[in-house]
Amino acid sequence: MKNKNSEDPEYSAISRRRLVKYAGVGATLAAAGPLAVAGPAAAHDDDDRDQGKHGDSRSRAWRAGDHHVHSEYSGSFDTSTNPPKFIKGGDAVYPIVTNAIMAKHFGLSWVMCTDHGGPTHSKVNLEQAYPDLLRSRTLVPGVLQFWGMEFDAPALDHHTLMIPHHADEAKQLFELESRFAKNDPFPADPGRDTEAKMVEFLKAAKGMPRKPLVIAHHASRSATGLGVYGQDTPREFRNGNNAAPDIYVGFEGAPGHQAGPLIGGARGGYGNYPTHGGFDQMTARVGGLWDSLLGEGRRWWITATSDSHVHWTRGGSDFWPGEYSKTHVLARQDYADIMDGLRNGRIWVGTGDLITSLDLSASNRGNEASVGETLTVSRRNRTDVEIEIRFRPLEGKNANGDRPEVRRVDLITGRVTGPSANLDTDTNPTTKVVARFGPRDWRREGKEYVIRHTLRDVEGDLYARVRGTSTDEAEPLADGKESPWDDLWFYSNPVFVKVR
Repeated sequence: MKNKNSEDPEYSAISRRRLVKYAGVGATLAAAGPLAVAGPAAAHDDDDRDQGKHGDSRSRAWRAGDHHVHSEYSGSFDTSTNPPKFIKGGDAVYPIVTNAIMAKHFGLSWVMCTDHGGPTHSKVNLEQAYPDLLRSRTLVPGVLQFWGMEFDAPALDHHTLMIPHHADEAKQLFELESRFAKNDPFPADPGRDTEAKMVEFLKAAKGMPRKPLVIAHHASRSATGLGVYGQDTPREFRNGNNAAPDIYVGFEGAPGHQAGPLIGGARGGYGNYPTHGGFDQMTARVGGLWDSLLGEGRRWWITATSDSHVHWTRGGSDFWPGEYSKTHVLARQDYADIMDGLRNGRIWVGTGDLITSLDLSASNRGNEASVGETLTVSRRNRTDVEIEIRFRPLEGKNANGDRPEVRRVDLITGRVTGPSANLDTDTNPTTKVVARFGPRDWRREGKEYVIRHTLRDVEGDLYARVRGTSTDEAEPLADGKESPWDDLWFYSNPVFVKVR
């Protein structure tokens, strides 16, 4: 896709190679110049991003972003001193502005700084990292840059803690991190690392006038087998979602660290049990944990992130934000509506820019619902539900220089039967692939491909979701050492159907 700025010499002079160089040694200087760049994979021009007034849903568009990106403030601590001494760059190495520059280059409209905590890290965030975020917002205004952290969640693995954009956002994060992050106390406090503390944290977040968002990271990275979970368990997800359903809203479907195989490692850093097509087992397994949660009627969404620490060409296992994985949110280009889209499931995710837009809708007798929404149908009327899938292929090449093609699209449905009495259940036996579509099954309408399918005689509540792939795998296989660029997938979030 040609960017309208590409003819401006100030923009065209900055090649991808030079951007990567800046990212390593001089990002701040690069950003201080005329560097509001958008790469060839940019989803929207700046004019599109600024259109519309607050509250006008007609100006919403799919806006790609990443809510899990680390900066040099993901450091280490010298605990031989009191208070501990923070060592910048001890884990991740890039300045906040570097991540914003690269996010812009790879077509992201929004990004979030998610540095993980440690002893007294709440003060590091408040006094050092936040001022750098403010500078980055000034230097790279074309990317919305959220404030938050990779929350060291009590009794669980890491989570996104996204703070709404407002004048006191730094104070809000400081309050939550200093009170609830399990690694923030010094000396360590074992009482901060309990399931009860996690629920207390979520209730406190729910009670705030400006409500944050919480999304689980790499949920099965500590799992030792299929359905053999580690730090994160089905029970904990359910208890947290019960405590704060509008705060604790999902997990990463596709974790970061996807470049692992390019340096001989595992995708996602999943060294115990692998990802499937780059996606966590909780998402990839049809009828698995994600479907179990959806089958209870939970509004539980998936995302895809980079978890960028160090680029794979510099010795890490990561892609830049937006280089490989993207979370697309249907929203206006403002902080509040991006968060609203994440909170309410107006999301689809993809890898390798296999496609650039995806719309899934369900309709009946003139009524329609899209991802994250609910279509209500009456038993008294004909209960056929029309499903429409629209996707747009990539125009041009992705960040690897490839022109990927969609080989198949799957429509997946499952029954919604209400809350389970067993908080540990991780299956939904009603979930199945109801239809598979190949290139002969879709037709072109303008720049989009369209698939239509009828769910006949719908008798009970259900949800429908979509996935697609560049491969010929009927189900995503456990990942080995194949290049992630040869194994591309996209997933929608669900649309719900309620029968009355």
